[in-house]
Amino acid sequence: MYRAAASRLRALKGRTCRGVPARFSSSIAAATTSSSSGGILNWFTGGQSNSIPPLDFPLPGVALPSSLPDFVEPGKTKITTLPNGLKIASETSANPAASIGLYVDCGSIYESPASFGVSHLLERMAFKSTTNRSHLRIVREVEAIGGNVQAAVSREQIGYTFDALKTYVPEMVELLIDCVRNPAFLDWEVNEQLQKMKEEIAEAAKNPHGMLLEAIHSAGYSGALANPLLAPESALNALDSTVLEDFVLENFTASRMVLAASGVEHEELLSVAEPLLSDLSNIPRPQEPKSVYTGGDYRCQADLGDQTHFALAFELPGGWHKEKEAIILTVLQILMGGGGSFSAGGPGKGMYSRLYVRVLNAYPQVQSFSAFNSIYNHTSMFGIQATTGSDFAPTAVDVAVKELIAVATPGQVDQIQLDRAKQSTKSAILMNLESRMVASEDIGKQVLTYGERKPVEYFLKVVDEITLKDISSVAQKLLSSPLTMASYGNVISVPSYDSVSRKFK
Repeated sequence: MYRAAASRLRALKGRTCRGVPARFSSSIAAATTSSSSGGILNWFTGGQSNSIPPLDFPLPGVALPSSLPDFVEPGKTKITTLPNGLKIASETSANPAASIGLYVDCGSIYESPASFGVSHLLERMAFKSTTNRSHLRIVREVEAIGGNVQAAVSREQIGYTFDALKTYVPEMVELLIDCVRNPAFLDWEVNEQLQKMKEEIAEAAKNPHGMLLEAIHSAGYSGALANPLLAPESALNALDSTVLEDFVLENFTASRMVLAASGVEHEELLSVAEPLLSDLSNIPRPQEPKSVYTGGDYRCQADLGDQTHFALAFELPGGWHKEKEAIILTVLQILMGGGGSFSAGGPGKGMYSRLYVRVLNAYPQVQSFSAFNSIYNHTSMFGIQATTGSDFAPTAVDVAVKELIAVATPGQVDQIQLDRAKQSTKSAILMNLESRMVASEDIGKQVLTYGERKPVEYFLKVVDEITLKDISSVAQKLLSSPLTMASYGNVISVPSYDSVSRKFK
């Protein structure tokens, strides 16, 4: 093999190619005549030659583009409030694509016992037939511009988004508003989605983690936040097009809606959207339905083999309207961390969160162990959820209790752990906002919550200012609230907890 390669190189050195451009033949000739540089083999492998100009030598007739600036100022969010109370907000970007969303201050907390599950059905009915378009036409129009549409419902808000190239902004805005304002709710489409919801509910029953989060809300709250986000199967028979129409008519009002866009010039968005939204009814924004945190216990006996899933949770009042405490809660969740027991090389290898180091690395019986939080406008929940063998479940509950008490005890969290959690939080914020759809959602939901969009630098500064005392103080407030616990699988005992002394028994 080496002899054949050497012979080809010797042949290449002595060969003259008439069809090769002169610059190549002269370069090869220069390389072959330079004995000090090691010959052509050295030239092929990146060696320097005295006869060959350096790579940074300007070529004749080639103009180099100007270098990028060290700092590019991000686009600022502009907000316009229409006379009927609807807000239009946008920020520009250099990206050739745009994401536009219509966000409504409406979710499952606004449901009544007669309309349980209507938000779930409304999400599935998004971008179906309108009074102006059939569902097939909507699909064709979205496909024609290479767009992507989706809808998402939470307990407090509903969002409809459209993502496509910014040259199609007028088409995006018109179709998006038509789908939200003028749904037809055809009986056959509603019935089709109800059937799919039954299948979705049956599939969700196989996801214990999702069921635990629902159970934590139903057990921990009395009032609106206890309403199920996923429609209960018993409520499906009461849902129809009339329930949908009444719910939309009551809640989709101008003062509770925000049209948000990322990557769009504000004046262009305003010129297209204002004529389509200015006639929307101007009804005063109602007071948000009340939710009272009570704590509680939910147990579901199920045959999961040798597995038990459980979650412990506590409340922190204030929610996003006390944004500093909400951000501290987010840092606390990343500080505790956790996850699944499997990773390449062993449980939690390379992971430095407290629950990885102190639990997953120490107890092979634990399959997953992680901190979670759910933050709303005026309240939030924080806790630990876990999956473990049934025999080890009581011990795992004790471990979870000890970890929650540890972060509330001054001196138990060191500065290195806190700094790592703060840097991870800042990275997550900045990387998520690189997504157009996330940026659009952030604009819409912040304007719904605060009436403005706070700059990202504000949140990063709050993260930087968090101290060890803040972490222990927030954890102590959590443990001052009643305990909520949910379990799925083999039933386990609930620890006795005194919220006054903040002690488990």
